[in-house]
Amino acid sequence: MLIAKPQSMHFEAALPLQSGAAIRGYSLSYETYGTLNVDKSNAVLICHALNASHHVAGVYEGQDKSEGWWDNMIGPGKPVDTDKFFVIGVNNLGSCFGSTGPMHVNPDTGRVYGADFPVVTVEDWVNAQARLLDGLGIRTLAAVMGGSLGGMQALSWTLQYPERVRHAVVVASAPNLNAENIAFNEVARRAIVTDPDFHGGHFYEHGVIPKRGLRIARMIGHITYLSDDVMNEKFGRQLREGIDLKYTTQDIEFQIESYLRYQGDKFSEYFDANTYLLITRALDYFDPARAHGGDLSHALAVAQSKFLLVSFTTDWRFSPQRSREIVKALLDNRCDVSYAEIDAPHGHDAFLLNDARYAGVVSSYFDSISRGLST
Repeated sequence: MLIAKPQSMHFEAALPLQSGAAIRGYSLSYETYGTLNVDKSNAVLICHALNASHHVAGVYEGQDKSEGWWDNMIGPGKPVDTDKFFVIGVNNLGSCFGSTGPMHVNPDTGRVYGADFPVVTVEDWVNAQARLLDGLGIRTLAAVMGGSLGGMQALSWTLQYPERVRHAVVVASAPNLNAENIAFNEVARRAIVTDPDFHGGHFYEHGVIPKRGLRIARMIGHITYLSDDVMNEKFGRQLREGIDLKYTTQDIEFQIESYLRYQGDKFSEYFDANTYLLITRALDYFDPARAHGGDLSHALAVAQSKFLLVSFTTDWRFSPQRSREIVKALLDNRCDVSYAEIDAPHGHDAFLLNDARYAGVVSSYFDSISRGLST
């Protein structure tokens, strides 16, 4: 069994941010799995999506149900085999799972950041991750891998530090958000900021949490993570109690309502409202083609790594068409690209779930990487 041990690295020097602001005196939480080889050529960086963390794989000693969020993908004998690779999971700046975020004290003011935490972008996260790798003495990554927002970070690594990445694995992701996705994020943010307990983002000093807004934000998000097929198969029009309607507009009638409320309640107990605002905005802002007149092929011209892209047929949040846009832009630049479109029923969440074909694709790709490593 893989036992995970959280670690932290502190950085006193200021990190310049894309907004023009900077942040100093910050810490990044991270975990590592496996052993770094002698020439430090087997390191794999895992980038997390919206509500995940540095706890990618394994379990915490003495804690039940503490498996990492991608434990089915990473570990001994798994597709990303920690008997072969040294895997690193990092919690992003602004998150709420250990790395410096809105709930921490600003060293320049002595007060909790709250809403004053600077806006961060995917590019800022990649720069912070690069500093952590420097601290670990790792110059070049065998691979960088992520799904959804993590896939955007993996893609950005190949553009910001092309000489430091040999392979990039981009799963269920996109080169930018379309208007519909930005709209979902905005509705979720409005739910949070209009919660009376939000207090302009400084709710910590009031001793409250905007749980109502967080619940609604999570319910909105969760709908977009599932496919129509899965929702109908799992819930359909089933009533929660019996077969008779209650004729009420307030109480739960359908099983799908009960499920969404449960997910919202659970989320509001552990996730930070300001973090939700920051991360969804980072999603909105990511668009490497923007600096190149909207030309994605031009934007990706600097990439030097080899690529694996994976999409899922029922993912309507980040549809296969969006992955194909990246594939085409890479092929325009004669990059080495492999692409798999998996016929899976689970929607966007498929990148986190068990699927033999998906696991097989990733396993084969990392096997090919491992054959090029020194022992």
